Amino acid sequence: MMLLMVITSVLIAGMSIYQFKEQAKDYHESRLERKEASVLKSTANVLRRTDFEIKTENLPFIFKERIQEISSVLGMEINIYDLDGKLLISSRANFSTDSIKETIPIATIKNLKNAEGNRYIRKFEENGEKYRSSYSYLTDNKFKNIGILNLPYLENDDFMNYELEEFLKRLSLVYIIMFLISLVLGYFLSNYITQSINKISNQLKIINIATRNKKLPIDYKGSEEINMLVNSYNNMVDQLEESAVKLATSEREQAWREMAKQVAHEIKNPLTPMRLTVQSFEMRFDPSDSNAKEKLKEFSASLIEQIDVMSNIASAFSTYASMPAQKNEEIDVNRVTQLALDIFNENYIEYTQNENSLKTIFDRTQLIRVVTNLVKNATQALSGQENPIIKVSVNRHDDKIKIIVWDNGTGVAPENVNKIFEPKFTTKNSGMGLGLAMVKQIVESYDGSIEMETEYGKWTQFTVTMPLHS
Repeated sequence: MMLLMVITSVLIAGMSIYQFKEQAKDYHESRLERKEASVLKSTANVLRRTDFEIKTENLPFIFKERIQEISSVLGMEINIYDLDGKLLISSRANFSTDSIKETIPIATIKNLKNAEGNRYIRKFEENGEKYRSSYSYLTDNKFKNIGILNLPYLENDDFMNYELEEFLKRLSLVYIIMFLISLVLGYFLSNYITQSINKISNQLKIINIATRNKKLPIDYKGSEEINMLVNSYNNMVDQLEESAVKLATSEREQAWREMAKQVAHEIKNPLTPMRLTVQSFEMRFDPSDSNAKEKLKEFSASLIEQIDVMSNIASAFSTYASMPAQKNEEIDVNRVTQLALDIFNENYIEYTQNENSLKTIFDRTQLIRVVTNLVKNATQALSGQENPIIKVSVNRHDDKIKIIVWDNGTGVAPENVNKIFEPKFTTKNSGMGLGLAMVKQIVESYDGSIEMETEYGKWTQFTVTMPLHS
């Protein structure tokens, strides 16, 4: 709108300048024609009343007394030439016979002869001024050409230029006021028009498949196009919710299928050696053997070991699948972390903190489980290490609390870095690989995060970040 206003004002100004110039041109042409007609009428009257014979040679005598009078009445210079273009008489008081005024250019005489109506206009500039010089024939009573009448006319545009300047000033003032008004109206109008679009845009920015998205109300007083856009958005929200429900159901079913397969696989692993052990014992056991009690004890120990493995698998699955309801309580992270470390007897575990008390909103039992799991993984990674070290620290960083567990164990292979927090992923010979997945689930449920850094074969570090509660 602003651009259209500017373009319109420029076009109107340009057209106004062009119009003024055309008007000035028409004004000068018509004015010169009127003056020329008056001069020709006056000269014709003089020729009719003269006592001299009307011929070219007598023109200076005929107009000697009257040329000044005619020039003064009409307010313009009058020059009379013979048919060859030589100056005979002029209305100028101080007559100067310069080459320009004394003769008419041959080209001008030829143009006059070929002109329609025996009239020719020559335009020229002199000393920065624009002139129109009119040439026409003087005739006797028998319409015979006896001389050439020349009327030099100065195109004085001062008045026209002044009028143009004043008009452009007034036009500029009007358009400046209109521009300011349109600027204000355009601002409010654009805000009104884009208000509904901004609402939709803001809703699109926060739309999330994981949450219930808010629909927009339809303004029946608004434009049809905006209402169509709102309807399209609301339909998209409905479709997104349906897709989210289907996706969640599908993912949940797939997860349970995968978990069931994993549990079945893990349970089958100890069942096979148990079956072989029972069959072997049945074939080789002799009650009368002197070592029968020792063999029975060995057989029982083997079965108990496999049963413990199955029990651990069931416990791990139960812990991951049915997490207890979380409690939101204010806890001292330093104290709870130290409490979790008390169950470990390894003397290579070091603990540090940079503040005596750091509090957050968390479940005490869940935090103990997080620390215990991370430290337990670290101790398992130190198997066979000559100088094992585990460093546990609780530090404050701005408005965050960080629990860092570092060990100088075997590290994580590069191909496994992105899989470390996935359920059922493990590099151990036993276990279901649910520990770190469980830790991640617990930490993120309290608006925290967990990250891992590692250098394969040298060290591994887990960093748990949680908000500080002041």
